[in-house]
Amino acid sequence: MSGTSLAVCRILAGALALGFAFSASAEDAFQSFRQLDSTAKMPKLNAFSALPGGASPVAGKDVLFDAKLTSDGEVMQEGLVWRVFSPIAGEDGKLPLVASSEGGSAAFQLVPGEYFVNCAFGRAGVTKKLIVPADGKIAKQTLVLEAGGFVLNAVAGADQRIPPNQLSFSIYSAEVRDNGDRALIMADVKPNAIVRLNAGTYHVVSEYGDVNAVVRADIQVEAGKLTQAVLQHRAAQITLKLVSQPGGEAIADTAWSVLTAAGDIVNESVSAFSTMILSEGEYLAVARNKNKIYQREFTVKAGRNTEVEVLLRDTPQVAGTAQALTDRN
Repeated sequence: MSGTSLAVCRILAGALALGFAFSASAEDAFQSFRQLDSTAKMPKLNAFSALPGGASPVAGKDVLFDAKLTSDGEVMQEGLVWRVFSPIAGEDGKLPLVASSEGGSAAFQLVPGEYFVNCAFGRAGVTKKLIVPADGKIAKQTLVLEAGGFVLNAVAGADQRIPPNQLSFSIYSAEVRDNGDRALIMADVKPNAIVRLNAGTYHVVSEYGDVNAVVRADIQVEAGKLTQAVLQHRAAQITLKLVSQPGGEAIADTAWSVLTAAGDIVNESVSAFSTMILSEGEYLAVARNKNKIYQREFTVKAGRNTEVEVLLRDTPQVAGTAQALTDRN
């Protein structure tokens, strides 16, 4: 595929547009896109139909297959999974698999008849109905995947890199069902992972941490192209600690509740240090230690990781939210 028209697109999904530098070159990214971890080609397999009376199977015909990402692209040499199915469902209601192969081009011996041939490239794939004639040769079958892919990442604020272990992505179809949901295509996709998909638009959800930092974007996959998409989180990492004086040691065995400005609880924990990722906004930190409650309002600004100290002298009014938390515990 070295002759395939190379195009690596870069997208920033978020409130601001900015340039983002990638360590890998476009060519390296595209080479990785074309490869899978395991590309060992399986040996030629035969497909045959059992004949009554113990007769010998009908001799199969050699059928050659190859695939391209686009109609004008080069034949793919690696990363393909081929499967050939009988069109007649078995007792379990599924189409029987009669042959398979992994790697690049494939060759099968198929007896005359009808088949469904599927070629998969990651999550991208195409299926074709094939008729193997009883007489004469059959031409090589070329399947066009019309596939591309993307690499996902995210930043906090303008350009602050997010540790990969704090990020995850889910990929959904662009179409919204009657019940308002979207079909999930892939879950828990890691940053910088190459995702291969059929050309089209996909809805991507990025989660930073496990509280409320979530962003969404619609990303277009173009056939033969690898899109590098960077989503922008308006969020930051916050560490809470209860101290007797500014800059003092965190007090152990402290129970924490974090509430939004509207009074909704977004996170609870028990720790001397309570660390979490929060979306941009106004919050109230409530600390409970030795049957006493302390609280402090704080602000989260995108990309600004902050340590918030709650002082023992920050005693709240015994009413409203603080009283409700006391009653609940």
